[in-house]
Amino acid sequence: MINYAPFSRNRRFDARIPLEMYVSTYVRDQPQRALTLDISESGLYLNALPRDPHPPRTPIGLEIELPGFGETIWVAGETCRDTLEDYFYGFGVRFTDMALLHQRMLRAYCRGARRRAAWLRDN
Repeated sequence: MINYAPFSRNRRFDARIPLEMYVSTYVRDQPQRALTLDISESGLYLNALPRDPHPPRTPIGLEIELPGFGETIWVAGETCRDTLEDYFYGFGVRFTDMALLHQRMLRAYCRGARRRAAWLRDN
């Protein structure tokens, strides 16, 4: 397992990639579906149905099926910011731990998405 604690002081050290897909979240042993808005190697932003806001640094578990990989990755994280609106509860998640294989898959996905975006921008 990789410990992401050294990065927890930075709000963001890498560029977010737009990504809309459903993920399963687990907060206080309660499962909930949420929709990602973006993702990076260090975290993601989610929209879920409105509920009581999570205190900062609330532990959260995530199941993410990265497009094109056909495998679910498991990630431990903590909430780092949130927005409560009429229809959505949006919150950022900073990754704190994941298996090395899942870290490599996430890094490969993010690098590939950035390359595709750069190619489309340049052509």
